[in-house]
Amino acid sequence: MPVMTQRAMDRASGKFVRLLLSFAFTMPIRVRAADTGHTVRVKDVAAIEGIRDNQLVGYGLVVGLHGTGDSQQTIFPAQTLISALQRMGITVPQTGAISAANMQVKNMAGVFVIATLPPFVEPGYKLDVTVSSAGDARSLEGGILLMTPLYGPDGKIFAQAQGSLVLGGYVAAAGGNARQVNHPTTARIPDGALIERPVPFDLKQLHTIDVVLNDADFHTAERMAASIDQVLGAERAHALDSRRVEVTPNPGEDMAALLDKIESAPIEVYPRARVVVNERTGTVVIGGTVQLLPVSILHGGLSVNVISKVEVSQPNALSSGGTTQVVQQTSVQAEDKPVNRIDLKEGATVEDLVQELQRTGAGARDVISILQAMKEAGALEADLEVL
Repeated sequence: MPVMTQRAMDRASGKFVRLLLSFAFTMPIRVRAADTGHTVRVKDVAAIEGIRDNQLVGYGLVVGLHGTGDSQQTIFPAQTLISALQRMGITVPQTGAISAANMQVKNMAGVFVIATLPPFVEPGYKLDVTVSSAGDARSLEGGILLMTPLYGPDGKIFAQAQGSLVLGGYVAAAGGNARQVNHPTTARIPDGALIERPVPFDLKQLHTIDVVLNDADFHTAERMAASIDQVLGAERAHALDSRRVEVTPNPGEDMAALLDKIESAPIEVYPRARVVVNERTGTVVIGGTVQLLPVSILHGGLSVNVISKVEVSQPNALSSGGTTQVVQQTSVQAEDKPVNRIDLKEGATVEDLVQELQRTGAGARDVISILQAMKEAGALEADLEVL
């Protein structure tokens, strides 16, 4: 076999290096921003299964209004008043001039009352309640909620609500003019409900603790299990799926102290790239982790305006038989707007996209349409959520 000299070997090596460099510079390079996470606590991104809030709802009567309550067409407030009066020993005649059918009580309103029952509460604990009109009352200002039972999903009474209403708005009307601020038919009662029945839940009955992520992600679940193991000093946590991490407590272990360690464990999370648009309000929210690929956008439109003008045609001063006529003049204007072109190169950021869209004068609706088209074209590396 021929033996290559040192000079020949150096020459061949140089050609090989130049070939590699040429190949590297001709290959398309995809530039992506580095995935950056941030450290949070487990309790910020997950919850303990079984430890949850419960919703309560009830129907009651608000009294003491200044003529802004339900009208006579709303029959259920009157029925509620009759039932309340009967429980207090007052009988309302069913027939006659003074009867239930002729009742006109404008100072009351039928309302629905809602509250949230937190876990581990005992009888006597106070809750904030929200009161909303169920009829055609104009305002709940100055009203007082009579004792109202609040029911859970199982139909049992868990709390009783009563108290004076606090409004964040008002309505005033006089002489056919009205002025309204916010919603005067919804009010709150701070500490307006008293707990009568607790939700039974015993931590000692937990054989395993399931930590459930708010957003499913396998990477975050594995990191959370590793962080919990590091805090506990042993391998006691493992991910069951992309949302659930199971932790096994030791026999006789203090469950409250264990949950404190689990919830305070630090974890590094990487939020998913997401774009949220609301077509009803024209709101567009773009996360900072959204990646854009090279794309060329052409955006334009055709504007057509139909203008109608009403003109009055009158006859001459001395003409006979002429009448005044109303003539409608209609004109159509069509304008074909020039096409706006946007070129986004490799490594473009969301800020670049927003600046280019602002430069072209695109509105919120146009931005939503462009984002949807970019998602279909594969140029938007993010989850597009339309509200």
